[in-house]
Amino acid sequence: MGHDVRVVCPKFGFMKPKPDWIAHERPLNVYMGRDIRFAKVWETRLPDGRSPVYCIEYNEYFDVPTVYASGYLDYEREGYRFAFFSRASLDLCNYLDWIPDIIHCHDWTTGLVPVHLNSRELNQPLGKAASVLTIHNLQFQGIYTSDILEFSGLPRSLFRADGLECYGRVNYLKGGIYHSQKVTTVSPNYAREIQTPEQGFGLQSTLRFKASDLLGVVNGVDTVAWDPNTDPKLPVPFSADNMEGKAACKALLQQEMGLEQGPGRPLFVVISRLFEQKGLDVLMHAAPKVLEAMHVQFAVIGTGEPDLEYGFSELARRFPGRFATHIGYNDRLAHLLYGGGDCIVMPSRFEPCGLSQLYGMRYGTVPLVRSTGGLVDTVEQYDEATGEGTGFRFEHLNPEALYYTIGWACATYYDRPHHFELLRQNGMRRDFSWAEPAKRYEDIYRWAYQARNGRGSVIK
Repeated sequence: MGHDVRVVCPKFGFMKPKPDWIAHERPLNVYMGRDIRFAKVWETRLPDGRSPVYCIEYNEYFDVPTVYASGYLDYEREGYRFAFFSRASLDLCNYLDWIPDIIHCHDWTTGLVPVHLNSRELNQPLGKAASVLTIHNLQFQGIYTSDILEFSGLPRSLFRADGLECYGRVNYLKGGIYHSQKVTTVSPNYAREIQTPEQGFGLQSTLRFKASDLLGVVNGVDTVAWDPNTDPKLPVPFSADNMEGKAACKALLQQEMGLEQGPGRPLFVVISRLFEQKGLDVLMHAAPKVLEAMHVQFAVIGTGEPDLEYGFSELARRFPGRFATHIGYNDRLAHLLYGGGDCIVMPSRFEPCGLSQLYGMRYGTVPLVRSTGGLVDTVEQYDEATGEGTGFRFEHLNPEALYYTIGWACATYYDRPHHFELLRQNGMRRDFSWAEPAKRYEDIYRWAYQARNGRGSVIK
């Protein structure tokens, strides 16, 4: 689209420089309040070779084995880690002598960037840069004691209800929401939901205040990496025009997961982190009744909460040949589940966007989802009268509702096979590329820039 796009991220300890990475010789000065810290800058490029990626190395905060905190002490340190990163990202622009029109921030970890920008006058470097903040999951907010303000170099005057303060503590995400010109999230329905007490995680009033600047844009998917007609991880390719290969994928999936062989019964798959957010405790409780009443199979792959890992492993032991569980993640096996499954099950408590249902539809695996968040925006309810739609949705998060919806999908599979095939085809022919979201973000960037610099201002 012709824009000069650059990416900045921390260089964590587990990130090993590759041969094409360039180490900048000059240190990056990072101005943290009264202190100056010296960081190292690594430069590489995105796979397309066009957009540079800058990785900031500062071992005191970034030499860690995982991206996010793993305990209380690390959680407190995480506040300093991302306060440093937010400031370093802005100082990097001056270091590169590159002043962007838009700085697009993601989640609480960059929430202080818009706060820093709004504390600068328009005639200063970066003063005209507008900020857009995308909320991928409102549950995670970055909440710390007010001591963090002195370290960050932000004035104490910003610690107030219409800014960083939230119940007596500093809330990075709240600050980012207040100080950004535009706030986006990853689906229109989720943008509405997070303004309610049920889904607002304490920030619903803040989000309602910013409602005129809050927009939802559904994520796209990489349609090259996720294409069943060219996917090297599938045993046989297939497409909407030639579905023969999907049966071969199902047969191999049954074989590898230890399920009873045969194409006749519907195979429900789960490819997910095994967390309560995903509603998989509800599936765990519904599955025995489903398996006792219906001629179905399940294949589950994922890792997460010990109780869920144990519960799904127990289901596999209790129903051998009909319920299979793989604890862990295997990319090839995940692609095989998408390719060989008949339905992908997502009974989420909340789901900002969801990608698994999009991958499922690309691979002719019909989504069976709870009506929440981005699942509402991306999965069109099946119409029994016409066969239109792309999947099965249910409202209430309980085992009975999930049991009924699985039964509905089974009845369609057995009694209306032409409709089930229509659902596959409808999903496979939907456009889930980044083409439309990219155009939408281009508009949002323009609106944000005008909000920062005046209605008549134009992005260069």
